[in-house]
Amino acid sequence: MNKDSNQTHLKVKDYAVSGEVFELCKNSEFGFLETSPQPASEKLPEYYISEDYISHTDSKRNVFESVYHMVRWLSLKKKLNLINRWTSKEKNLLDVGCGTGDFLQTAKQNNWVVSGIEPNEQARKIANKKTNHAVFKTEALAKFEPSSFDVITLWHVLEHLPDLENHITAFKQLLKPSGTLIIALPNYKSYDAKYYKQFWAAYDVPRHLWHFDKLSFSKLISKYDLKIVNHKPMWFDAFYVSLLSEKYKSGKMNIITGIWIGLVSNLKSLSSKEPSSLIYVIKKN
Repeated sequence: MNKDSNQTHLKVKDYAVSGEVFELCKNSEFGFLETSPQPASEKLPEYYISEDYISHTDSKRNVFESVYHMVRWLSLKKKLNLINRWTSKEKNLLDVGCGTGDFLQTAKQNNWVVSGIEPNEQARKIANKKTNHAVFKTEALAKFEPSSFDVITLWHVLEHLPDLENHITAFKQLLKPSGTLIIALPNYKSYDAKYYKQFWAAYDVPRHLWHFDKLSFSKLISKYDLKIVNHKPMWFDAFYVSLLSEKYKSGKMNIITGIWIGLVSNLKSLSSKEPSSLIYVIKKN
């Protein structure tokens, strides 16, 4: 898709790992932003090698990580309630980019038949202990039978996937005819994104290869004969992202400012309908 990119939006630094600077270029076909240059597939895993990459560990070394895990625990019930609305008797779930497997574990405890995909070896080992070895490498995605799953979830994962078109096609094929695809994504049209600009933590270059807003994601999904049937804001994300953005901007967490910007972002989204992150509920046409 890089061939369609022609307009530089921002220059953004990788604050988490490399310190390198990347450009965000607007995709002329759909309107989302693309990280440029995108690392080669064999080099991309190097940008995830960090003790601070929190979704690959269960560590609680400081207040920030402890709060993250508390919020994650609170969100698990909401995620479970969401998938329970879109199930059949079989209750087959695939969670792509499942991290350390907490969501899969929660679903399994609630009678879902679970499978997961997780490329990171450390996270995959932790997840397999929680799911009785139901989590696999990325290559396993091609080995599932078509029309296998009632629900496929990607919680802040699609933006990481290099081969965007082929992945969306694969998810569609793996869904049952009445199946549901649930994708959570950061939203670069949110107030906190506009406020922090190049310091906005949810750009997270180059791990995030694609940066969506509601309109651009809707255009992309429609290309694959899929439709968005519902949106849900992720209220906690505005606070988490704003706190981390404060750290990138000033070198300090600035808790009061971060919480205030997160709150303002959530309040403004009530009228703009552009929250910091969105859950998209997607069905086949």
